Amino acid sequence: MTDYSRRAVLLMGSAAVLAGCTAVPRGAPHRREVLAGADDFEPGEAPPFTLVEVRRETLPELRNWPMTGFRPPTGWPAAGNGPTAPRIQPGDVLDLRIWDSETVSLFTADGERAIAMPGLRVSPSGHIFVPYIDEVHVAGLTTDTARRRIQEQLEAVISSVQVQLVLASGLRNSVDMVSGVANPGNFRFEEMNTSILGMISAAGGVPEGLPNPYVTLMRGGQVYGISLSEIYGNPARDIALRGRDRVIIESDKRHFIALGAAGSQQVVRFDQQEISALKAVSIMGGIDDARADPRGLLILRRYDRGQYGNPGQPATERVIFSFNLTNADGLFSADEFQIHSGDVVLATQAVATSTERVLRLFGSTLGFGARVSDIGGSSN
Repeated sequence: MTDYSRRAVLLMGSAAVLAGCTAVPRGAPHRREVLAGADDFEPGEAPPFTLVEVRRETLPELRNWPMTGFRPPTGWPAAGNGPTAPRIQPGDVLDLRIWDSETVSLFTADGERAIAMPGLRVSPSGHIFVPYIDEVHVAGLTTDTARRRIQEQLEAVISSVQVQLVLASGLRNSVDMVSGVANPGNFRFEEMNTSILGMISAAGGVPEGLPNPYVTLMRGGQVYGISLSEIYGNPARDIALRGRDRVIIESDKRHFIALGAAGSQQVVRFDQQEISALKAVSIMGGIDDARADPRGLLILRRYDRGQYGNPGQPATERVIFSFNLTNADGLFSADEFQIHSGDVVLATQAVATSTERVLRLFGSTLGFGARVSDIGGSSN
């Protein structure tokens, strides 16, 4: 068989294989294969999915579409300092010691100079009972201010009296470190303005084996959330805790699925508050420059019932977002498009890659080079 004949056989065989369903192994589908069937539906039926080309023009509308997948609490309180000393609150327990230098005292027995009155619980109305002066309102005061108030009222009865006051305990001046630390429990403020990182440290820190820690803060009927890495990276996020705060630290449950002609194919957990499509490509090892189609980055997303079919919402339950990473608009748009938990990020395979594999297959079979340039070479 002449070289010309061999080239003809190769061209005809290659065309036949490329025209049909080839058995050439590959790690990802082509873009056109994934999008096939977009128009395959009967009149009156909803299309099987919606294809959205993500560009500068479409981004504003897409930002208003509903969030999908698992959604942890978001938002974070603004940084700000409170009082530097704990404030006495209803339910707190105070230890009171009264000193009296008088020989005959209303408080102390013979030979004693002080009497201890531990375990004085602040009433719901904010008072404690002290003998001879009845109830004293202490809620909202620092321990030093409350001590002076009690002493001033006692001095009207015993001029030489002195008062010592200690805030022993109280839920309203403590924080619950619920989970995600080495030593969870209730931690009382030694002083106010204790930051969340300071309290995490007091609780033994976050175990190294906890992947992508996410912090949930429950405060006054509100629930806030942020990734721990963002607190580490931004001092303004290291806010001062308040009494009765509850802190829960657990692994961020959000994830996306990386598939196709990329550096890795796996379930990828979120490692920060927001992940763009471009960041997702980077996390999954980039698209394979030898196999991937940079015009065919696809993100597959499913919307819940009630999140599609209405004005300002996706038209269908299933939506495929398409990105062209070969131009500036596509790259910028991918960097502004946010990944949702549960998204599938698919790097499709370039058609030219499959073509080259077919040519190599036939070239190997016929015993000559597999390069495309060989086909167009001159005959002898």
